[in-house]
Amino acid sequence: MRVVFLNSKSIHEGNLVLVNRHHPLRQEIDPDKLVPVDEKHTAILLHSEAQTMLSRLLTLLDAKDGIVPVSGYRSLQEQETIFQDSLKENGEEFTLKYVALPNCSEHQTGLAIDLAENKADIDFIRPDFPYSGICQEFRMEAAKFGFIERYQAGKEAVTGIAWEPWHFRYIGYPHSAIMQQKQFSLEEYIEHLRDFPEHGQHLRFEDEGHAAEIFYIRAQESSVTTVSLPDELPYQLSGNNVDGWVCTLWRK
Repeated sequence: MRVVFLNSKSIHEGNLVLVNRHHPLRQEIDPDKLVPVDEKHTAILLHSEAQTMLSRLLTLLDAKDGIVPVSGYRSLQEQETIFQDSLKENGEEFTLKYVALPNCSEHQTGLAIDLAENKADIDFIRPDFPYSGICQEFRMEAAKFGFIERYQAGKEAVTGIAWEPWHFRYIGYPHSAIMQQKQFSLEEYIEHLRDFPEHGQHLRFEDEGHAAEIFYIRAQESSVTTVSLPDELPYQLSGNNVDGWVCTLWRK
């Protein structure tokens, strides 16, 4: 067995960080991890891992001309500006439904991307990304590449954000596939994982030749938490921005 030491600050890092009104962003992304989403939109940035998987998905679908990025990473200042501008232009009710409060926006993680069907006029706040054509093809394949439609219809009371068919969040595979199967929001998925503690039954996943087990590590009161992992298995760890980490052990 190998012992991994987890610093309590790292619960605010990783693909599964939960960012909403109740769990604001605690740690800014390292600027060195941000890259342009593509060669045509160099001002729109994403976390490098998310950008790689998005590019692969769009290439698979031959969709780079049919789907365009609208908004990726935003700094705190940019989010504040967007929020205040929307208040002036659209009013408080609209803004609170569609624009996250500063430091409560997933866009500040570099893991979120707003996409639009490529048309002449694209609304920055509510771009059109229909449930048909190339956009629906993207949506159907997204989980295989680690993306989820973050703000689903019917989940508004859980997420605190209105239905946004254009907003996709990179959380990584197999979490994206599990969430799609169970129709979970990220809030619900993080809560679900609490049922699979480190010292207990783990969540098992198998799909298309992939097998993994997933468990939840709650941060200890001390600044360092230790976890023992099998020597032979590759693993991934992600903080959840709440009170612990999610560990994924790959079995094949």
